[in-house]
Amino acid sequence: MIEAILALIFGLLIGSFLNVCIHRWPRNRSVVKPRSHCVRCRKTIAWYDNIPLLSYLVLGGKCRHCGARISWRYPLVEFLTGLFFFYFVRVNGLTPLAAKMCVFSAIVIALIFSDLEKRILPDEFTKGGIVLGLIFSLFVPVPDITAQAMFWMAGGELTGWKQSLAESAVGAFLPAFFLWFGGWLYFKVRHREGLGFGDVKLIAMVGSFLGLRGALLTLILGSIAGSVIGYSYIKLTGKDPSEYELPFGTFLGFAALFAGIAGAQLLAI
Repeated sequence: MIEAILALIFGLLIGSFLNVCIHRWPRNRSVVKPRSHCVRCRKTIAWYDNIPLLSYLVLGGKCRHCGARISWRYPLVEFLTGLFFFYFVRVNGLTPLAAKMCVFSAIVIALIFSDLEKRILPDEFTKGGIVLGLIFSLFVPVPDITAQAMFWMAGGELTGWKQSLAESAVGAFLPAFFLWFGGWLYFKVRHREGLGFGDVKLIAMVGSFLGLRGALLTLILGSIAGSVIGYSYIKLTGKDPSEYELPFGTFLGFAALFAGIAGAQLLAI
């Protein structure tokens, strides 16, 4: 239990850093300089006002200097990151699998809120995540047999880390290709873009961590949730569907977190 509590604290700290990335990377700013500051009065935030969750509660969600509201996104990202770190270490212990899933959840959480806030999925998270997923596959087996089946039908065989790396690569490429192709068809038929390439890279990142089945589960659940919630929102607000940009990456992100936790059990049914 102590390991899980330490993971929770570490996750809160990582969540604080993710907030910096979420705010700055979509704006093409450095996450190193300048130091964290209030977006309204520009005052540098002292270390004691930058303690994850605690400082937000102590300050009442306002800047100490000018009283400007601090976005709810900051404590929520910190809380979710800490919660997922706690969960994965509690379930898997201090293992490479727990480390892999903690990294995965941190990337996905950052992408969820970046897309929700700015409709941007930064390459630092998507492309960087794909690379990390492939690297982790060398040490932590990817729970899939798609690549192995493909090699078997071709008369070959995969074992060990080679199979895991192949599953990660197939999981990254195939769902991303299907999603890209669907977006391309939509553009050809409707003559307007219905899908951003950031979503394609996001699903590739998910596949590199979870394999083909995990990525497909994410794509299915994310599409269903996005369609239902997007349609309901348009009906309730009366917005023109052609003018409403659905943050599809946000729905894919929540679906990916679900797939990371419950996907293996669902796919085994």
